[in-house]
Amino acid sequence: MSPTHGDTLLDIQSLELRYGAAVAVRDISLTVRRGQLVAVIGNNGAGKSSMVRGATGLVRPSGGTVLFKGEDTTRLTANRKAARGLVMVPEGRLLFPDQTVEDNLILGAYVHGGLKGARARETLERVLALFPRLKERLHQQAGSMSGGEQQMLAIARGLMAEPELLVIDELSLGLAPKIVDQLMQVLSDLNRAGLTILLVEQLASYALAIADQAYVIANGRVSRSGPSAALARDPEVMAAFLGKKKSA
Repeated sequence: MSPTHGDTLLDIQSLELRYGAAVAVRDISLTVRRGQLVAVIGNNGAGKSSMVRGATGLVRPSGGTVLFKGEDTTRLTANRKAARGLVMVPEGRLLFPDQTVEDNLILGAYVHGGLKGARARETLERVLALFPRLKERLHQQAGSMSGGEQQMLAIARGLMAEPELLVIDELSLGLAPKIVDQLMQVLSDLNRAGLTILLVEQLASYALAIADQAYVIANGRVSRSGPSAALARDPEVMAAFLGKKKSA
């Protein structure tokens, strides 16, 4: 966890998101300050992923405001938000399976001109230092790698865009606990190095262990929020997400 936090990077105000007549997100407000690692936890279908898709421009909100670095970005597309530093690692990874690892990483660098300049090459070296396994597989097709390696690639591709805020949706999806542990450690290390992270995660125990602040989403709304250590001790959160019974 980062010891000090600065100005507000992401300020979601009264966000609403609909899929046709169905309301997926209802009046959600959330703040991420520079240097924080913020977790969003909740059960499947709670509205976690819909909320960050709306915030990052993958889908258009039906109401509310999304401010990034003080600028109203509510109506901007995902690529325009990425160019401003708000970068999403989506649920399911969404890699190009028939392309090589290197090609997938190059696509992540498109917001600053691909891998043509020294800045992008330096970014690539830093990213590969975090994930040495990817360096060994640069010319391998992304779809032929294991699930854990593909998730590493998805994170690495996001880092190639040089984000100010990296949003990661369901990091643990389909992965073995050992791999989840490794990836959570990478996120913790990145945060300590100064990267601001918003982590959406169903496995609450993992997310709360590395986060500064956390929000609990239920039925499309924020049901609880606060320091992650306090939420990890909250009887309702413990019973709902951590497999611990409430005291009688």
